[in-house]
Amino acid sequence: MPRTDAMLADPRLAAAQEVLGRSLVKAAVADAQQRVREGFADPGEAVEAALALLPATAGGLKSVVNATGVLVHTNLGRAPLSPAAVAAVTAASGYTDVEFDLADGRRARRGRTALAALAQAVPEAGAVHVVNNNAAALVLAVAVLAPGKEVLVSRGELVEIGDGFRLPELLESAGCRLREVGTTNRTALRDYVHACGPDTGFILKVHPSNYRIEGFTSEVSIQELATIGPPVVADIGSGLLRPEPLLPGEPDAAGALLQGAALVTASGDKLLGGPQAGLLLGDEDLVERLRRHPLARALRVDKLTLAALEATLRGSLPPVHRSLRTSVAELRERAERLARRLGGRAEAVATVARVGGGGAPGVELPSAGIAVDADLAARLRSCDPPVIGRVTGGRLVLDLRAVEPGQDEVIAAALERVCR
Repeated sequence: MPRTDAMLADPRLAAAQEVLGRSLVKAAVADAQQRVREGFADPGEAVEAALALLPATAGGLKSVVNATGVLVHTNLGRAPLSPAAVAAVTAASGYTDVEFDLADGRRARRGRTALAALAQAVPEAGAVHVVNNNAAALVLAVAVLAPGKEVLVSRGELVEIGDGFRLPELLESAGCRLREVGTTNRTALRDYVHACGPDTGFILKVHPSNYRIEGFTSEVSIQELATIGPPVVADIGSGLLRPEPLLPGEPDAAGALLQGAALVTASGDKLLGGPQAGLLLGDEDLVERLRRHPLARALRVDKLTLAALEATLRGSLPPVHRSLRTSVAELRERAERLARRLGGRAEAVATVARVGGGGAPGVELPSAGIAVDADLAARLRSCDPPVIGRVTGGRLVLDLRAVEPGQDEVIAAALERVCR
């Protein structure tokens, strides 16, 4: 049996320790030695066995193939970053000029180039700021505009987001009092007017991004709310900066500002296609107050987020946008090609994809994929990389709308492996 110290001294395993750390490499060596003891490997192959057992990175997160048909899947990390954003994160991983002016050698405004890119993308905003997520953006708005005051919000917009977090509880924890107006299905302008008073901090307009109310309904537009007096804060949720023709019912930041919102909050890692971030866009004086509030320090983003956000705004089309716009004909052709390769083990099928992640609720995106035996779901999740689909109608469907074309080969190889 090869000794542990001798194996760790092997140049290949020594190099791996420089990247992965000694503990992970040592654990792989121990596993390889156990395989030798059990007769699954020869003593002379112990180092090769240890190398095969090494993880790709020192982190626990695994890259997966998202074949669920949900473009912005919260459980799978929401929007995947573009190649431009990944390159920017890598470049920013060392020392950077994030708060340093190279011209005069003095401190500079943090993330100024990322903020400039956001301001350029939405010139309707007087100023912009970025915090670590959309919930943080709303908390900061309460801290500045409504500490100890009332926030008016329609009963039909008191949403619950993922993992049981509820908007009313979030806002009240920030120190305001919620005043509900209207009913679950119908709210009128007069409801806001009657509730408005000297203790009103702001009016909150929330886009119900993960559900839809249909039938006998009515709501009040931002444009109407802006006539009442108190500032209107519009939480558009999904992060569209400008209108998207494929999602005509989804609100966007530019449109909300043109309608009269004093402040717009949105997510960076949904339909924008960038990193997790809370975007704040609005009146210059108000955004400056938000930026200078003491809580803003606790909610600020790091250099990697700033780098990814700027590259998303300035660089190539993010994967979410490409997935949204891929034609059904192209998806069908890819599905049929996969089915032919896999023979009788897979069938090309028409599917319906969704935006997900609190965006475009109820919007169906025609798509295509392959259907295989439902029993393969767990085995595909154990592959490297794992392939994640959805079980429906007694079969496992692998929807291709959110799958990069280069990953079709990964899916085929994984299926061939688990079907042996």
